[in-house]
Amino acid sequence: MFAHRLLVTDICRRFVWQEIFGNDHPVELDLGAGDGGFAIAYAQQHPEINLLAVERLLGRVRKIEKRAARAGLVNLRVLRLEFGYTVRHLLPSSSVSVAHVMFPDQWPKRRHWDRRLVQPAFVRDVAAALWPGGEFRFTTDHADYFETAQAAVAEAAVLERAPEWDWAHDPKTDFQQGFEAEGRTTFQARWVKATETR
Repeated sequence: MFAHRLLVTDICRRFVWQEIFGNDHPVELDLGAGDGGFAIAYAQQHPEINLLAVERLLGRVRKIEKRAARAGLVNLRVLRLEFGYTVRHLLPSSSVSVAHVMFPDQWPKRRHWDRRLVQPAFVRDVAAALWPGGEFRFTTDHADYFETAQAAVAEAAVLERAPEWDWAHDPKTDFQQGFEAEGRTTFQARWVKATETR
């Protein structure tokens, strides 16, 4: 069986993508991969890229592994680790083409907003990992989180809002399929890292 689990033996050493994937294809991230519905479908849809799915819960990681093995995916790895640490300490600078964050924990109570993943410091760390022209894509069903995430990106001042585009060609997460079946609205935005230093 193809080994899909990425085991980190040195948490202070940044990844070398060639060692992990065995090629120089563009690398994308799925931060908070859940049960892997998006990661599996996206890796199948885009064999020309490498995808690192990051998830904290062991049961979900194992599920992604099994699904990836059944699908015979050679361009997907799954990492069980905290998202913020992964982005800040393990990703090589200017090495990621797209970072996807979809349906993160909403922390709906105002007193818990500082626990939300998308904060200015996190956005700056994501931007450091993106190559010039790389994208940060964010999806949520929570209108307030969507607003605060946009404010966090603006405050970080390291990414530019990308033009609107058609998200329909992207596969949907398991969460998104459930939410849309309930008639709930999905909010999506994307930002790009400038190709020139100002």
